[in-house]
Formats: sequence, C-alpha cells, structure tokens
Amino acid sequence: MERPVCRRDRAEKQVSNATVTPWEVTGEIDYDKLIKQFGTQPITEELLQRIAKHTGGLHPQLRRRLFYSHRDLDVILNEYEKGNKFYLYTGRGPSGPVHIGHLVPWIFTRHLQEKFDAKLYFQVTDDERYLYHEKFSQEDTYNNALDNILDVIAVGFDKNKTKIIIDSRAGGVLYKLAVRIAKHVTLSTAKAVFGFQDSTNIGLAFYPAIQAAPAFLESELTGKSSPCLIPAAIDQDPFWRVTRDVAPKLGFPKPAQIHSKFLPGLGQGGKMSASHPETAIFTTDSAKEAQAKISSSFTGGQATRELHRKLGGNPDICPVFAYHSFFTENDQEVENIYGSCRSGELFCGECKAILAPKVTTFLADHQKKRDAARKVVNDYLIQS
Repeated sequence: MERPVCRRDRAEKQVSNATVTPWEVTGEIDYDKLIKQFGTQPITEELLQRIAKHTGGLHPQLRRRLFYSHRDLDVILNEYEKGNKFYLYTGRGPSGPVHIGHLVPWIFTRHLQEKFDAKLYFQVTDDERYLYHEKFSQEDTYNNALDNILDVIAVGFDKNKTKIIIDSRAGGVLYKLAVRIAKHVTLSTAKAVFGFQDSTNIGLAFYPAIQAAPAFLESELTGKSSPCLIPAAIDQDPFWRVTRDVAPKLGFPKPAQIHSKFLPGLGQGGKMSASHPETAIFTTDSAKEAQAKISSSFTGGQATRELHRKLGGNPDICPVFAYHSFFTENDQEVENIYGSCRSGELFCGECKAILAPKVTTFLADHQKKRDAARKVVNDYLIQS
C-alpha cells in the first residue's frame, strides 16, 4: 500500500545540503537518505540475481549500483515470470542540449528493451518546460524537443518497439487520459507533493496528469492491463507517487520504477547540469572541447604529487573516476583504477589522460548516429 501523501512528502527534499526536485538538483546528495525520505526500496542482491537470470548478466549500471532504488520492481518481475510482458516509459524535459548525464537512464532503458523485448513510450515534455521556464517560448521548447530527439534515437532504441511523444504535438493521445487522471488528484495533493504555491500557474498544476498518462497508455490503447516499468533518475519519483495513488481509481496497474543516481558534473559536487556548461560534457561537444573540460576537472587527488603518493586519492568524490565507471565495460579495469588512485600510484593527470579517449570515442560514435537519426525521426513519433 502506498504511503499517504503529506507535507513531508513534498517534491523538494533537503538531504544534507542538497535540493532534489523534479526541476532542480543541487548540492551533495545522500542517496541512502533519499531512499528513506522518498519511501522507495534499495535494489537487493536477490533482485539483481532475478534480473540476471532473464538478461544473461547484469548491465554495468546495475553492477555498479548506478541504478540503486525501486518501487515494485519485484512485482514487474513476478508478472514477467508469469508470462505477462511489461512496457517501458521514460522521457526528457527539453530545456536545452543533451549532456552525457541525460544518457544514463536512456542507455539502461535501451538495454531493458533489448533483453525483455519491451515496447517503449518516450515522452518529451516541451509543454512542461514552457510552463516552468519563463525565458522559453513554446517555439523554443518545441525546437529543443526536436533537437533532443536526435540524441534519443542515437542511443539505439528499436524503432519498431519505440514511440516518442512530443506533448505539444500529441494531445489527442494524452489529453483524454490526462483529464481522467487529473480528476482524481486534488490541488492540496499537488501542493503537498510538488510544493506549488498560489503564484504557480495553473498549467503547471495540471501538468503532473500529463506526465502520468504514458504510465497507463498501453493499457488504455490495448484495452488490457499492461504493467509499466519506468527507468528514470530519482528526482522524478514525486510524479510516480501521485501516479501510483491514482492507478487503482482508474483500474490500471501501478507503474513500477527503477531509479538511477546522477552522473556528477566535472566541478566539485553536484550533478552534471546544462546550467554549468563548463562542467558538463554535451553530446555535441567536439573532442577538443571534451578533452579541455576533462583536463580542468575537479578530482579527488591531493594538493601535491608528494602528498598524493603518500596519502593516496579519494575516487569516491572524484567525477573523473565516476566517468571511468560509466564509460568502462571491464570491471577489473575499473577496480584497478580505483585501487591505484587509493594507493597514490595513479596521479590525477594520468587518470584524466586514460579517460579522455574513452569519452571522445563515445562522442564520435554517438554524433554519427545522431546525424543519421535526422532521416528517421518520423518513424518514431506518435502523431496526434
């Protein structure tokens, strides 16, 4: 049974010195505290073993606990093991260019699509970005959506099993369902969960019903109960708490979630963010730009080579090591980098030099696929 929604369940969570909301993530994040405060569950070893049984092995993002929290992942696996397929739902708020932090849940979602032969609805929320950001016109957010979709397609989703929804162009698909959802969400609930104020525009107050709709869309379109799994970063969880409360009232199964941590920015603390472009690696960055950002990155090293050799570094706070963990397939290589940093054997400049070609190779490959995506955009889009 879902925890009742109350004032302490607001979307904005102060965790240590961190702010975590669907619209803003800042500061040093304590992920264990987020589990407690959001009321989610850690992904257990038992769950990992059950996933591995179906996928033939664990994705690096699971092995390294980048995905670490869930709601009802066990229920989804139960249904799958009974022969009931689930579908996937994730998305993107197009407020600017895509950086590699945005790719984290998308890459994992592609893995799930492949291993479980799952359909995917990918929602691009240009309406919400327009409602939230005063600086954006509707044309701005729509153009951002079209640009961001190229990155979505470049990740490699199966076009025969993937439908991309641009909210402002797919009202006919979403609106009737969103209205039914909205009828069961009170304004007091929206205020409690999302922190809306009297000054909040009514469009933003209605918006959670739009984001909830794809969690029920397959059930609505097919006329049969279809379980839904949402891979997304932990900051989006408030939307799914409301969605799960509404589901039984509409006769739909509660959507399950699997939550990721954030890929850090290249500065000291905080997630990668487009609002700090000098610490973010964008998918359209040149090799030279990416190398320069890595070269100037914050690290967990000591102030001098002598101290580093004596005391060792701290890879646990180092974004360079976090990127090694993200870009490196081989577990032993990741462990060797970690141990060499800890022992003081590996210096920060050397560590950056090992990372840079991994990143630039990834970007070059992604950019080729991104360019090719321009020819097939319409194959993915749901039209109103």
